[in-house]
Amino acid sequence: MTGLDMLPPEQRRLFIAGTWRDSAEGETFDVIDPADGSVLTTVADGTVADAVDALDAAVDAQASWAATPPRERGEILRRAFETINDRADDLAQLMSLEMGKTVKEAKGEVAYGNEFFRWYAEEAVRIHGRWMQAPAGGSRLLTIKKPVGPCLFVTPWNFPIAMGTRKIGPAVAAGCTMVVKPAHQTPLTMLALAAILQEVGLPDGVLNIVPTTRAADLSKTLQADDRLRKVSFTGSTGIGRVMVRQSADQLQRVSMELGGNAPFIVFEDADLDAAVEGAMLAKMRNMGEACTAANRFLVHTSVADDFAQRLADRMAALVVGRGQDEGVDVGPLIDEKAVESVSQLVTDAIHDGAKVLVGGEAPGGDGFFYPPTVLVNVPADSSINREEIFGPVAPITTFETEEEAITRANDTEYGLASYVFTRDLTRTIRVAEGLDYGMVGINTGLVSNAAAPFGGVKASGFGREGGFEGIEEYLETTYVNLPV
Repeated sequence: MTGLDMLPPEQRRLFIAGTWRDSAEGETFDVIDPADGSVLTTVADGTVADAVDALDAAVDAQASWAATPPRERGEILRRAFETINDRADDLAQLMSLEMGKTVKEAKGEVAYGNEFFRWYAEEAVRIHGRWMQAPAGGSRLLTIKKPVGPCLFVTPWNFPIAMGTRKIGPAVAAGCTMVVKPAHQTPLTMLALAAILQEVGLPDGVLNIVPTTRAADLSKTLQADDRLRKVSFTGSTGIGRVMVRQSADQLQRVSMELGGNAPFIVFEDADLDAAVEGAMLAKMRNMGEACTAANRFLVHTSVADDFAQRLADRMAALVVGRGQDEGVDVGPLIDEKAVESVSQLVTDAIHDGAKVLVGGEAPGGDGFFYPPTVLVNVPADSSINREEIFGPVAPITTFETEEEAITRANDTEYGLASYVFTRDLTRTIRVAEGLDYGMVGINTGLVSNAAAPFGGVKASGFGREGGFEGIEEYLETTYVNLPV
């Protein structure tokens, strides 16, 4: 079975109230293979009317779904987890086709994303309030946790399954219904996920999927509806700000996982072998197309040359090509616009005085490829150090003191992920406390974990996904006073 075969044509449509259906206007859009620019398939292009139908279905299903026993909700997630494990190879092939990442990396994403279903299958039965005597006596204070209600989820193209399971998992566990708008570049994996959830017994209307090229109109309309009670968005800070503003009139609960500009700090006492290995993980995961990707490499002057050469050697050895081909390490970027953006940042850095150790120029030809690139002597104020690269480029600048490293790392509007390499325990504590980031990786290039709270501060958003904290985003608290 190829990746596309697991999603038959009748499921390349809208999924509303448990039914696969065409767009209200009968329109479709193309899903493009980023490896060569060809059309993989077409998908129904949802309209605003379709989105309202999806919200209607979610509202209709909300009361019965909230009343469903937590164990039953958890068992649905558990069955989905097991089914996804059984079909991991097919899901990885499908994801690689529409998004470009290698099949090996796509398998890693399936495994990571599926952990959210396993985690929240276990958390569904651990939702609880509290009971206490009032401090002054005379009554008992009871708190009850209830599902927040119908949700809108807007997911990005770079992690087609993981960004979905990270939202759907806790919503299902908490008893919330939902409308999901997947990225138009990568709708197929989300549709395949919907088919699996339907197969394992998720009731009709709990999950509704509306692929569309009219994302702004869809979110604006649904957020103006007072029946929608929660919005969770993963994507750019600019669009996130728009959605937060749109949430104001209905005072919707909002979770925002937005842009990043992650510093990767290498101190003079770091284990350079570990630092280079961590850099490869933090930079090259998903071809650098990740909000957690290391964006700025801040390396102590005394080890900068050694670190840069080791990293350049590792990057030069990577094989670039179609994600489904054997032996390929780095797939294409998502589209031509992405290649142009990365190319411009590198060109600007070179103009500012940076030197290219490896890569540095798009190969041309079919597909949206950019080679793994290492730049040195990058000025701190170069645009490549201020903007999110979203590509396989590692710009290296140097620092002299710990205080300088922290100040430079914090000198950005973003605050999602950060990485620190040092063997000094007391420095670890000082730097972790001094960094204005939602997540800090110490001597590791990987921070994402379903059991940990994922999220940022400042312009990287607010709210947390994953961990014990993640399900709280989908629960309201009711306080009951019981006089005795």
